[in-house]
Amino acid sequence: MKRVFVICFLLLLPLQIAQAAPPPMVVPINNSEAVKTDNPCDFWDGINHSSQMLGDLCGVRSLLARYGMTLSIQETSEVLGNVTGGAQRGFDYDGLTQVTLQLDTQHAFNWYGGTFNVSGLQLHGDNLSAENLYSLQTASGIEADRGARLWELWYDQKLLDEDRLDIKIGQQSLDQEFMVSSNALLFVNTMFGWPMVPSADLPGGGPAYPLSDLGVRAQWKTPIDSVKILAGVFNGSPIRNNNAADSQRADRWGTSFPLDGGVLAIAELQYSYPALGAMSYGDESPLSGTYRLGAWYDSEQFSDQRYDNTGLSLADLNTTGVARLHEGDYSIYGVADQMIMRSSTDPNRNLSVFARAMGTPQSDRNFIDFSVNAGFNLTDPLPYRTDDTFGIGVGYAHVSSSVVGLASDTELNNPGTFDPQGRGETFVEMTYQMQLYPWMQLQPDIQYVIHPGGGIANPNNPSQLIKNELVIGARTIIQF
Repeated sequence: MKRVFVICFLLLLPLQIAQAAPPPMVVPINNSEAVKTDNPCDFWDGINHSSQMLGDLCGVRSLLARYGMTLSIQETSEVLGNVTGGAQRGFDYDGLTQVTLQLDTQHAFNWYGGTFNVSGLQLHGDNLSAENLYSLQTASGIEADRGARLWELWYDQKLLDEDRLDIKIGQQSLDQEFMVSSNALLFVNTMFGWPMVPSADLPGGGPAYPLSDLGVRAQWKTPIDSVKILAGVFNGSPIRNNNAADSQRADRWGTSFPLDGGVLAIAELQYSYPALGAMSYGDESPLSGTYRLGAWYDSEQFSDQRYDNTGLSLADLNTTGVARLHEGDYSIYGVADQMIMRSSTDPNRNLSVFARAMGTPQSDRNFIDFSVNAGFNLTDPLPYRTDDTFGIGVGYAHVSSSVVGLASDTELNNPGTFDPQGRGETFVEMTYQMQLYPWMQLQPDIQYVIHPGGGIANPNNPSQLIKNELVIGARTIIQF
């Protein structure tokens, strides 16, 4: 893996490049907007007229813009709590501050078209899912260990005529480009971002928020304008120690940059309709849609979920306690985003649906062997609320037969031990995102979790399962 990374870096270094899209979690800053203000320290002017709460930051954004740099600061804060179920009832606050700095090389050096990106995270608050819910599909996509860490550090290039080839090299978080459903990003639950299968099965949970991984990604716009191919090669694990109980603590600052593991290869075929730049006919514009089909393979070693290295069950009294190892793991997935209705009287009002499914046949080495998300979004749901969005989504994760088998073995070899016989977990989420100001969103949210953890015992009362959970709360997103 280290040799591949070095060769790719040397090949890409002398090439000219163009600006890449910013990470989906961050709304890019419009520096030209900040430059227009007469008083760069007039924060009230920013609050009233800017897409950033603090406007020009006393001239900082204007200064950066002169050198081709763009600064994004986003604060996501939320309070979530379970009023039923869980190990105990309660509410927690958690928050994420995300800072991204991008450099456009054409603006800075007259060097067509590159982007250098560095982003960092500051995570604060508590973790409701870990402390109360014990759910597989965690309630919030920003829940993580407290602390500050480097997130992404990459350099992007566009090549060939019409920028048909796009190469990115460096520390990357795969959930920003791969397996993405644009409509699913509205929701609060983690699984509408990075899916359950790679979260549970890849080493360290995979290179996704708040982790990232060194590698190379290529995007090719084929001669068929509606078809793109996205592919990447990354280190097999985002952390050095795959056996670490907490992958985030194993790389506390996000700066370990491992290159000595196996290889994680991923490829995705994308079809969009209508194609970019396609003409509309008359007053009718086609209902847009994007479809993705992909697969990933990781060459790392994976522990068996049921048997030890001698063939005995890991629950057997004579087990060595050392799991059998398997070479490699893979999964395939499909994603669909489709607009199905647009109002004839209000062009902002539209209804879109989405679905994403992912599975692996290798249940012997995987905790989750199938997961699916689906739902719909209604934009402009109420009169005069053109920037609001209402959505309902569902998620399901299936526990592999090997994990269920180990639970049965545990009960068989240890009479009286509680055996939950878990099979899967389902949740439903309903959310409404309100645009209060150009720089602020408020999002009330409600989730209901059925069979939390796939059916696990309550740690405070091991003779009973954790009961179904009703989770309520609200999130705010502020662009500073």
